[in-house]
Parts: sequence; structure tokens; C-alpha cells
Amino acid sequence: MRQGSNEPPRNLYRIGELARISGISPRTIDYYTGMGLLSPVKRSGGNYRLYDDETLDRIRRIEQLKAQKFTLEEIKEKFASLNRVSPDEQVSRKLADLQNHLSLLEREVKELEPVLEQLKPQQAKRLFRAITPQTAACVEALLLLLGKSNLM
Repeated sequence: MRQGSNEPPRNLYRIGELARISGISPRTIDYYTGMGLLSPVKRSGGNYRLYDDETLDRIRRIEQLKAQKFTLEEIKEKFASLNRVSPDEQVSRKLADLQNHLSLLEREVKELEPVLEQLKPQQAKRLFRAITPQTAACVEALLLLLGKSNLM
């Protein structure tokens, strides 16, 4: 950091440090960087790539999305589309979270479809009475989006 700079001080990490803190390998960080999922904020005097705390947050989001079965290409497109929507990181993060939750719900409903289709009408009615009206409305809306509204 330059002395007298108006920038707030921030932590900068070389790949090894970033890997240790984030719990992923340096090779994975290189791969994500090559894909355009991560980008160093600057280079050191020794030409090392330096990453900041925002990169740690981004790695955590990538790993969460991977845990939800999104491919790296899908994750890259999500990040790209959010960057086109709003440059404000906080709004982008909220939109990403909402989009991730909706995508996860859609995937879970698709996984439940075969089970729900095998329910007898009385079983389905009992099931939907047991969940909250908001949850039932959400499931019904997702089923409608998927073109499977005849279950309710």
C-alpha cells in the first residue's frame, strides 16, 4: 500500500496464502483465475498475483454454488449476469442469493416430482395441509413454472 493513499488499507494475499485461508488448493485458484471467476487486484513487485478479501468472499460463493450442484460454467454465467444487472456489490450479492435459492428450490422440486406423481389424491392433500400456506404456494408456483400444476 502506498503511504498517503486515499484507499482504505486492505489485506492482499498471494495464491498460497489465499489457498490456506479459503481451504482450496492453489491449483484451484489458478484454474478459477484462468476461467475468469477470480481476478487478482494487482501484482507484487516480484510479479506475484495478489488477491483481496473480496476474492475470499467470491471463493466462498463459488464453493456454495458448487455444493448446490452448479457447474463452473453456470457459476461464471451467474456472476457475469449479475455484473451486467448492477455494479453495486451488495445488490448483486442479494440477487445472487435469491437466484441461487430459487434455482436450488427448482432442482429440489424436480427431484420430488416422481414421488409427488405417485401420491394418491388424499395423500397429496394431507401432505400439503401439513406444510405452511406460504410453502405450499411456493411449491405450487414452482410446479406451475415447471408445467406440472396438476398435482395440487
